Amino acid sequence: MKVHPAAFLRTTLPLDFSQLELLDSGRYHSVWLPDHMVSFWPDSIWTPEFTDLATVSPSPHRHLDGMAVAAAAAALTRSVPIATSVVDTVRRHPSQLAQTALTIDHLSGGRFILGLGSGEAENTVPYGFDFSRPVSRFEESLKVIRLLWDSEGPVDFEGEFYRLQHARLDTEPYQGRFPPIWIGASGPRMLRLTGQYADGWWPAGAWSPEEYAQKLAVIHEAAEQAGRDPSAIVPAFIMTCLIGDDDELAEILEAPLVKSWVLQISAPALKAFGFDHPMGEDWGGFQDIDPGVLTRERILAMLAKVEPEAILAVIPHGSPKQVAGQIKGYVDAGLRVPKILDYGGMAGLKFGARSAAKVREAEDELLRLCGQA
Repeated sequence: MKVHPAAFLRTTLPLDFSQLELLDSGRYHSVWLPDHMVSFWPDSIWTPEFTDLATVSPSPHRHLDGMAVAAAAAALTRSVPIATSVVDTVRRHPSQLAQTALTIDHLSGGRFILGLGSGEAENTVPYGFDFSRPVSRFEESLKVIRLLWDSEGPVDFEGEFYRLQHARLDTEPYQGRFPPIWIGASGPRMLRLTGQYADGWWPAGAWSPEEYAQKLAVIHEAAEQAGRDPSAIVPAFIMTCLIGDDDELAEILEAPLVKSWVLQISAPALKAFGFDHPMGEDWGGFQDIDPGVLTRERILAMLAKVEPEAILAVIPHGSPKQVAGQIKGYVDAGLRVPKILDYGGMAGLKFGARSAAKVREAEDELLRLCGQA
């Protein structure tokens, strides 16, 4: 399988569809859309005191519904697949997910990818959703979606979380093919579910090529045990990077929003690189983020402890050529669909303005390294 970069489409305001023509040009494998209620950046530092990004957007949490935006993007494009990356199975009932996925697949002419995950606290707990046992809920959701897609006529289902009585979904799949399901997963159980059910995989954290290969091996083993072809599961990854020369990186790494990236990695994962987590040894990574309750005092204390070397140890960084070389290590570990995401754009408006061009340069270099120039 060749390497084919993917693209990213923001689902926050102001909504920008101006690049859809480029995204639909054949350059990209697919277009990925997040589905959040809130973002990962703490409210306490999304102010002009800490970032000029706050001068153009009053909040980092102006999210639109990812599935609705995916439907619009599907109607406005002709050839590129559209994927949610990812929709959680806490906020949406599986019957709704099953129907909406079929709807967008018909709107797109068979180009929709249903990306699913077990969810995060920040998008569920503040809204009163039950976030206990999210992986068990996720697995049952997958079963209900498949049941509704694969059954003819009404079905009954009695589970721990969902109950169906004479339920039906008679909408036929577009040209006889249901949308592929891609799963965001990193824990052992989620990886096994990916091997059993998924058509594609995004790791929710794989901090080295070796870790990526280890997780992919778990997926392949689970697929074989389920009687599936492991090679049919597309290995993908949202590759968070810092793209810039040495002087740019020095400035980028001083930006509070870039420093706050460490909130997305767990203390044990950071410890594996030799660094103590500034949020403490019990920090669980993005699963523990609740931007509205991370106080100014706590975030300032964290920022004072962030070691730039810790970020550089984990995230691919450097010039576009250097970043491509580091991502090539993940390709050698099995990655086939990377999305190069330049987190340096969070350092401020001037870096954001140059970010897209740097990403395209890194994409071109990666393809050259893979013999696909």
